[in-house]
Amino acid sequence: MFINILLLLLSLTILFFGADFLVKGSSSLALKAGIPPLIVGLTIVSLGTSSPELVVSIKAALSGQPEIAAGNVIGSNIFNIGVILGICALVAPLYITRSIIRQDMPFMLFGALLLPFFFMDGTITRWESGIFCTGAIVYTLLLIRNAQKEKKSKAEDPDETKKESKPKTSWVLDAFFVVLGLGLLIGGSNLLVDNAVKIARLLGMSEAIIGLTIVAAGTGTPELATSIVATLKGNKDIAIGNVVGSNIYNVLLVLGISSMIKPISTTGISPVDTYVMLGFSLLLLPLMHTGYVLKRWEGGLMLCLYIIYLLYLIGII
Repeated sequence: MFINILLLLLSLTILFFGADFLVKGSSSLALKAGIPPLIVGLTIVSLGTSSPELVVSIKAALSGQPEIAAGNVIGSNIFNIGVILGICALVAPLYITRSIIRQDMPFMLFGALLLPFFFMDGTITRWESGIFCTGAIVYTLLLIRNAQKEKKSKAEDPDETKKESKPKTSWVLDAFFVVLGLGLLIGGSNLLVDNAVKIARLLGMSEAIIGLTIVAAGTGTPELATSIVATLKGNKDIAIGNVVGSNIYNVLLVLGISSMIKPISTTGISPVDTYVMLGFSLLLLPLMHTGYVLKRWEGGLMLCLYIIYLLYLIGII
């Protein structure tokens, strides 16, 4: 147990440095390529930090642990909104761009609404996973198209071109930071999850609760570290874009690919869990509309709601 705790703490350190390298490299690459940091947060960073969820869910599904595979995605999305956005908003109010509400939130709600419907019979079939994967492809293509439009409009505006700062680092060094950051995030997440699961099992927790809490928080730690580092550095577009983009890819891509490889079937995940995920997603929409700012008290509210859900899971309430 003691060794597992030490390795868990080591994994958190690895995740912090991985997040720092990833934000540094991706932000610099975005400026060089003329891509807005928001788009980077919604695609490169989100996909990178969602890699642990993808690896863990596929591994769990193939290993006959569907509770962990499904609980990982559902729990991670709840963790992303309740804890990550909650903490980031407490650190500094998060300003919401209109594109997040008009373009990205509909896809997040699309996945959040479909999941409880598909999971009513406790199974995600291959044709249902096909719908999720199609949604992920459409969303990614839409982001790329919008990024190209924005890049073109900036190129035609000499004033905007003059305003952009020129990063001093080289493309090669930036790419190295991104790859190194992603490697540390994935490796650190695997180390964290392996030891967190061992600790949880020693405490007698079920696989469903492990998936919804320990594994979800473990694979969600890259998003937490990345978003907090981005917020502290003033890259709030990356912070909010990372969470929303990760939630989209978690359901549409991670769960889609996992259940495409092997249909996920379990009775260990309660409908309450899928409805809580949907509830957090729906709550985010009106909070974002309050002046297009996620205020500190709103971040505190989301964090408190997550703690209540956690207490429900472990049977205290």
